[in-house]
Amino acid sequence: MTEDNMKKLFIPIILGTARQGRESEKVAKWILKKVSEHPEIETRIFDPREMDYDFQDEGQNLKEKNTDYRDAIIRADGLIVIVPEYNRGYPGSLKMILDTLLKEYIHKPVATVGVSSGIIGGARVIENLLPVYRELGLMASFTDLFFPKVKTKFDEKGNLEEEEKYNKRFYGFITELLWVAKTLKWGRENVESKYHPN
Repeated sequence: MTEDNMKKLFIPIILGTARQGRESEKVAKWILKKVSEHPEIETRIFDPREMDYDFQDEGQNLKEKNTDYRDAIIRADGLIVIVPEYNRGYPGSLKMILDTLLKEYIHKPVATVGVSSGIIGGARVIENLLPVYRELGLMASFTDLFFPKVKTKFDEKGNLEEEEKYNKRFYGFITELLWVAKTLKWGRENVESKYHPN
């Protein structure tokens, strides 16, 4: 790790679906590009297709099969989740990823990007995720990013059609996440808790 990276906040990204033909992948590539360009952030993306999951075994039993993810979350200063809305709910693959850990999430912020084929933009699925975040000890940022009618947002080469508009929205999204990440990082390092004794 370079000296510059040591000064940056580490904010990994979860692509929350493994479905074939997933439109969320286009959103994830754009988010990854924007986050990677930010001078204060180091990032990487986790794709459920590339992780080791067995539907015969779930939860924290899978922690040791995905040590790369575990180690990243231990080091993380925050988290970005990209989640499509499927029938008003979130994909099982996202829940499997989140459920592999518990204490590693505590007092860390999460910002959510909602994706949908309809006009809501994933607002309902984000509402459904909030109780999950709370149970895991994650602190949800109140500035979400929405991609409604996602099939109309990108051209055939995967370029975002409304780039200028989304650049402005992304600025608010990432600025709020950084504020919360810096504040909670200071708290974890300076305020004693049973979850992270100082």
